Amino acid sequence: MMRKVLVTLAILGFALALLPLAYRAGVQDRPGALAAGYLDDAPRELGAANVVTAIVVSYRGFDTLGEVAVLFAATAGVGAMLTKKRLGPDAASGRGTPATEVLRTATGLLTGLLVMFGVYIFTHGHLTPGGGFQGGVVIATAILLNLMSRPESRLSHGLMTGIESLSGAAYVALGLLGAIFALGFLDPRILPIGRVGSLLSAGSVPLIYSVIGLKVGAELSGILEALKGDRE
Repeated sequence: MMRKVLVTLAILGFALALLPLAYRAGVQDRPGALAAGYLDDAPRELGAANVVTAIVVSYRGFDTLGEVAVLFAATAGVGAMLTKKRLGPDAASGRGTPATEVLRTATGLLTGLLVMFGVYIFTHGHLTPGGGFQGGVVIATAILLNLMSRPESRLSHGLMTGIESLSGAAYVALGLLGAIFALGFLDPRILPIGRVGSLLSAGSVPLIYSVIGLKVGAELSGILEALKGDRE
């Protein structure tokens, strides 16, 4: 009984804390001063047609670095917990229900398209909605399809670790180059910003999103492979 009372009180407390935010929620008639500054300055300063990309990759690049670090920590935690020893011999035996013909055929048709679409998303993140995290998730979806259609298959742990490590190092290196040769960490103006709306624009943003996409794709693929429970 006491447990139910405490849970009810906790829920009411959260509701009271969020109530002021709910009253203030809504679409403003015009953007605030900070948002207006981003909208006006991002295309001119960074050459990015997608202002969200300019904010995420450049203006708040340290936050994005933290997000990548959190994802790495989550991947390491999953890999540490889901081991052969902890899951037991049955989970690691490789026995299971075979994939259907529909799943195997769909995997063969969709894998290449998903990988290309993921690459498209993170190489065009400075032009259209999308970016490294979204593109990496799409690529991991292609890996998931293959793991489901061929349960006996395994990813190369060394290859995934190499891609993840090199991508992370490249991300930090691009950030430091921005701090050294431009105006701040992850400042994309170490390369020409080009013409707004063209593929070769926004300085180093396409490169930054590309390494983020590869890192996220490798990390999520590693989690999916660990969830199978047959890692040596």
